[in-house]
Amino acid sequence: MKINRHGRAKVLTQSEIQLIFSHGLDNDRDRTLFGVCLFSACRIRECCTLLTQDIYTPKGIVRPRLIIRKSNTKGKLATRSIPVIEDLRRLLAEYYPLAGDDYLFPGRSDGHISEDSAARILRGACKQAGIIGVSTHSFRRTALTQMSNAGIPLRVIQEISGHRNLEQLQRYLEVSDEQVLGAAASLAMLSPVGINGVEPHIDMGLKALTVEHSTSD
Repeated sequence: MKINRHGRAKVLTQSEIQLIFSHGLDNDRDRTLFGVCLFSACRIRECCTLLTQDIYTPKGIVRPRLIIRKSNTKGKLATRSIPVIEDLRRLLAEYYPLAGDDYLFPGRSDGHISEDSAARILRGACKQAGIIGVSTHSFRRTALTQMSNAGIPLRVIQEISGHRNLEQLQRYLEVSDEQVLGAAASLAMLSPVGINGVEPHIDMGLKALTVEHSTSD
């Protein structure tokens, strides 16, 4: 449920993520489901419809890249291939015995777990963890914002997110109060001479050189 966020999912802090996974989600399937959402920045529908063969080799080894097929993406724009980082690899390796024959997360609806079921699971987990304002989209938005904050170029992030253009992606990203404060503080270097009676800092070596030059004239 989104609360006073103008329709945008809450961006989670690291402590909130830890609470959800340690005190909210109570089984391997659910932790893997939302772990995939977090570590691949995928949409919940993309996660629910992942195919087991696109995650594991025939011998049950986690593939180095996670495949999100074009037919399951929003707008059916393109198939995405996302590197599997070590944290996600461990989750998927432990989950393998529970994976379905066709879909990674089997369920009653169309053979895979439904988006509504995933949303109910998360609501229960957040209630248990005492966190409000979270939706299934929070993991995707959190992941993309984290990449942006880490200085990853937007064009690279777009390859992972699958957004049609950079403008759509930029609307996704959260700007924190600390970032705004830092941006404003950077303007201090533009302070005019003598503001509030305070003289600007002048390098003493440069000042001495200037005085010497003026007296020699």
